[in-house]
Amino acid sequence: MVEPIVGVIGGMGPEATVELMRRVIDATPALDDADHIHMIVDNNPKVPSRIKALIDGDGESPGPAMAAMARRLEIAGADFLVIPCNTAHHYWSHASEAVAIPVWHLPELTLSRIATTIGSAEAIGMLASPALRQVELYEPHCRRLGMRPLYPKREEDLLQVIKAVKAKRVGDREIELFRRAAGELAAAGAHAIVLACTEFSLVSDRLELQVPTFDTLQVLAEQIVAEVKG
Repeated sequence: MVEPIVGVIGGMGPEATVELMRRVIDATPALDDADHIHMIVDNNPKVPSRIKALIDGDGESPGPAMAAMARRLEIAGADFLVIPCNTAHHYWSHASEAVAIPVWHLPELTLSRIATTIGSAEAIGMLASPALRQVELYEPHCRRLGMRPLYPKREEDLLQVIKAVKAKRVGDREIELFRRAAGELAAAGAHAIVLACTEFSLVSDRLELQVPTFDTLQVLAEQIVAEVKG
């Protein structure tokens, strides 16, 4: 059987893209090299900043760059595309409309996983970039599934953590901010916590929560393996 080839619209950020590849490898049942999954990766850190475009309001749109990447990956032979960045999905349609192959939607995948894993989950705690809340990226899909997203009061703290991860300077202070935001959501009644920024996936092992936690990067990796390996 010929397995489908995965195309990755990456570089947002580059370390999160590499982490996705590592998690796909870890999740793949393999005895030899040939058992692993064929991924074509455009790890392009030159995609315009989502923070500058959506939070600062003075940056170039990432949409055209993402569309160009999608076309290159399709031409290179990818059968479907993934984007290991939550906030970049605000520009998902740019990539989707540029190609004839499927472009997966990470928020939809994640919320569907929550629904099938824990069933009724009215309140969903979102650890995310403030830009994600501003554009209400998850809200339409939450409404469809009867879910309600909760956000921490001090979203700027999470933005500090994201910037620290990108700059590779995460210290005790950033981890404390990360844990405090997660604890606030759990205390507010969240039935599940979503790591809705793939930078948070890189420090996910530093969280200690009693509510189910759904790491969007891990959800994506597992879904890729399920799709390719059946």
